[in-house]
Amino acid sequence: MKYVDEYRQAARVRGLAAAIHAETTRDWRIMEVCGGQTHAIVRFGLDQLLPKRITLIHGPGCPVCVTPLELIDRALAIASRPNVTFCSFGDMLRVPGSTTDLLTVKSTGGDVRIVYSPLDALALARARPDREVVFFAVGFETTAPANAMAVVQAYREGLNNFSVLVSHVTVPPAIETILSSDGNLVQGFLAAGHVCTVMGCEEYHRLAVKFHVPIVVTGFEPVDILEGVRLCVRQLEEGRAVVENPYARSVRPEGNAPARALIDEVFETVDRSWRGIGMIPASGYRLRSRFRAYDAELKFAVEKIVAVEPEECISGAILQGRRTPHDCPAFGTRCTPESPLGATMVSSEGTCAAYYRYARFATAPSSCNVREVGAAT
Repeated sequence: MKYVDEYRQAARVRGLAAAIHAETTRDWRIMEVCGGQTHAIVRFGLDQLLPKRITLIHGPGCPVCVTPLELIDRALAIASRPNVTFCSFGDMLRVPGSTTDLLTVKSTGGDVRIVYSPLDALALARARPDREVVFFAVGFETTAPANAMAVVQAYREGLNNFSVLVSHVTVPPAIETILSSDGNLVQGFLAAGHVCTVMGCEEYHRLAVKFHVPIVVTGFEPVDILEGVRLCVRQLEEGRAVVENPYARSVRPEGNAPARALIDEVFETVDRSWRGIGMIPASGYRLRSRFRAYDAELKFAVEKIVAVEPEECISGAILQGRRTPHDCPAFGTRCTPESPLGATMVSSEGTCAAYYRYARFATAPSSCNVREVGAAT
């Protein structure tokens, strides 16, 4: 496939791996932020190509996984109402709430639908003025422009039966929280290329300077990821800490200006709770007052629903890069994609899902050295 195969060429992958081996003289710990990058690393066995001195740590880069439990419960409460058509991307349907999930609500008669765009939900609202249509707006900055556009369009058309349940989170505050935490292990970052395609690289320069940490904007194919690792290792070895963008075929320094303007028009920044991590200041979006009539939490009065995480699930430690799925006694037994304890097992970008699919039978590590457990099956 054009523009994909070029970034999976075995010779280029081997050459980059050899370059990384040649340049690595010390132990380094690098976190890839995005769950899509995690899946590529485990799927293609890229971690096995790296020197033993390099540890890849999986970060909280899965928006489904970090959606807080109470917000899932609020979604369930709304979706269970008889006059509601609840629309979501498919990977949210199996994410467990406190007692059930959206797929179970659907199986017991709830009108829960999988859509491919918030505009699909908007079309349903137009077609069924007798129904309340709610879209579950989950994601990082990547999906925020499309969700903002749906709200703006509903506002312009006066569609009073459309609303969104917002669970948007932003990446730079999460990186800052990780770097600020006691016992932080991360020395360099592979930033998520799709987020930077929208938002650009400007927000990362401050973090690189403040924490003296290299941040390399990285894509999602094997060549992209290994090039990102190589540049990050080179900076670490040389004692430098800057933002680099080898993913320039997609990312401009300023990002996508119209998309950023649309986000700013519709959303305002707020403190947001991340599942398994806790509250991160100024790390989320909510609708501005002008569009507050389209806020499903307020419309259906579910904002006071709270929840407690199950003690058995260690997804919080996994999302912070402190543990791996093989550290969990429930992994692959009591916790599977068909019966998940946490979102990291069910999401298409979740670390546990990646390990279950590609590295389920690998030997469990004694620490969080991801390189030891990355064998693709």
